[in-house]
Amino acid sequence: MSRLAPEFEKRAIDLMALYPQPRSALLPLLHVLQEQDGHLTEEGMEHVAELVGLMPAEVLSVASFYDMFHAEPLGRFLIGICTNIACMLDGAEELLHHAEQSLGVKHGATTPDGMFTLEEVECVAHCDKAPCAQVNYRYFGPLTNDAFDQLVDDLAADRLKDEVPFHGTLVRVRREGGLRVSPERIAEERRIVAGQIADRAAGEAAAKKATEEADAKKQADEEAGKAGQAKIDEAAATAEQSTREGSEQVRDEKAGQQPKAEALGDAEGQDAESGAKAATPAGSADVEGKKDT
Repeated sequence: MSRLAPEFEKRAIDLMALYPQPRSALLPLLHVLQEQDGHLTEEGMEHVAELVGLMPAEVLSVASFYDMFHAEPLGRFLIGICTNIACMLDGAEELLHHAEQSLGVKHGATTPDGMFTLEEVECVAHCDKAPCAQVNYRYFGPLTNDAFDQLVDDLAADRLKDEVPFHGTLVRVRREGGLRVSPERIAEERRIVAGQIADRAAGEAAAKKATEEADAKKQADEEAGKAGQAKIDEAAATAEQSTREGSEQVRDEKAGQQPKAEALGDAEGQDAESGAKAATPAGSADVEGKKDT
């Protein structure tokens, strides 16, 4: 197919209406064109140039700048396997090699039936699912060799037609040679990462144990403190009871001694009065004798 089909042209015009200037919609329109044919045709780019008011050379310069646009036919499914650092450490190199053997093509090539194009790509921002791949607009991961084979079977059998678009060919930056890492270095990095994970797990376990021991000691100290306070409270209560009983005993003793003192005082008073009376007659006789004289 060359120019945009009517339904795709309508989508392009609707997209242009969303922008202040038609040329601002150039990238979305190129995606529409690529969705139609699976790649950017020369006639299709000329049609896009007419729609946005640019020269065909300007459209071509933009399209050739971005790796997600393809000037050559691609397979129905563009599989991009990430081999960046996170995926590489988790087996992406081995996964890519398996994919080449499974599909029967090297990365950068398309299977003879036109079903799959395999690419090695830079980071696709799915590092928590490493090693991962991007099929058209859809992410898959983490992938083992068996999981990759199952994915290919599902795609070929249209079991994922509701999840993966027919001509969605947006894939992050392709890798074109560049710096490679030796398998020995990858193995060493994996060993280091495994050691770091083990050390972190051991540290977390030690911290958890220390926290549990500290909590247990705190609880024991609190219980011991409560027991000590209970003993102090008990001793204070006993002392208070003893003091109260002592006070009551003293009060009772004083209460018992008071009647005795009163009785003794009365007896002493009576004795004094009797003595006074006994002494009075003698004194009177003397007075009488003196008067007679």
